[in-house]
Amino acid sequence: MLNWDDPTNISNTKPAGTATVNQAVQVDDTPTHTPPQAAQRSEPPTVETPTAQAPVRAEDKRVINGLADINQLAPFRYPWAWEYFLNANRNHWTPLDINMAQDVHDYQHKLTLEERHVYENVLAYLTTADILAMRNVGLAVMEKMTAPELQIYQARQVYEEALHTWTYQHCIESIGLDQSEIYNRYRVVPEINTKIQITNRRLNSVLHSEIDLHDRDELDNFIQSYAFFAAIFEGSWFYNGFSPIFSLQRRGLMKGSAEQLQYIMRDETLHASFGIRVVRQIMLENHVKLDPKAMRDMWDEAEAAETGYATYLLPDPILGYSKDDHVEQFRFIANRRAKQLDIEEPFPGARNALPWLDEQANIRKEKNFFETRVTEYQTGGALSWD
Repeated sequence: MLNWDDPTNISNTKPAGTATVNQAVQVDDTPTHTPPQAAQRSEPPTVETPTAQAPVRAEDKRVINGLADINQLAPFRYPWAWEYFLNANRNHWTPLDINMAQDVHDYQHKLTLEERHVYENVLAYLTTADILAMRNVGLAVMEKMTAPELQIYQARQVYEEALHTWTYQHCIESIGLDQSEIYNRYRVVPEINTKIQITNRRLNSVLHSEIDLHDRDELDNFIQSYAFFAAIFEGSWFYNGFSPIFSLQRRGLMKGSAEQLQYIMRDETLHASFGIRVVRQIMLENHVKLDPKAMRDMWDEAEAAETGYATYLLPDPILGYSKDDHVEQFRFIANRRAKQLDIEEPFPGARNALPWLDEQANIRKEKNFFETRVTEYQTGGALSWD
């Protein structure tokens, strides 16, 4: 029986303070004395007469700086946000759904030293990055939203970021890697740390509840930060960041880990798409635009960081994947995100170096029932993820 006072201690099933049959129940029969002032009758509290309030109208809602009741979901001003929430729930899964036994064998007996280096450092980056994504949405963004249909999807997003962190930890634990060493690489490997610090800087600039989004400078910074997380952090770095492990999967290696990342990629594609749509809506409602120079600087910094990361990850190519492939694909995806933001492409002419990458977000798996659990959810395969 679970002890709710101490849920980790299942051996103690007797509620606190309960006497056993052989124990005498001691009763304190010491007389009590009520002070005279306590016996005096107090005046009942004053109850204010309730007043009627105007009904919430959809047209009064705003993404930020709204005045409508934040506690009332409908009528919807942004029905598309509710659809994101419904779609996200159709991609429900956990890392325990996927068999990792073959990955353990692959890592120990089939991967080269260079491939192990790639696998370990992709996870080393992702473990910290998804916590930053969780903190951005849960602590910096949600409180500034003033339409509940937006917050509800973002609450699901916070859960998904935590689920992704669990997934990476599950992969690390299943393979038998040194967790302390892997988790600390973001602190000791400069090429990983650079990406984390860029993200931290963006997060810290908006991680304040007292930010006044009526102030134009604060509003511009908030939009810039939101665009960074949607278009670069999740939309480009994450989207492209799984591809080294997908390249192993295409050769029949580390298929369990890759399948885990495929489900994460579905989530991240929705996150990026939702974030970009919110940014566009904020700009529309507040009659502002993204600063072209600030965006140019943001893309250039992101590209430089991704190039450094790819150089560390792939000092020499592995079969079917190279540093140049990784960087070129980042540029290609960055152009796609810029187009979704309706701004100038940062890397004109970038080619689709990994034409198979988009397929990973549209997985349809045939499973042997006797070998593994079925992880192809009935409604998930019909969704459009990008």
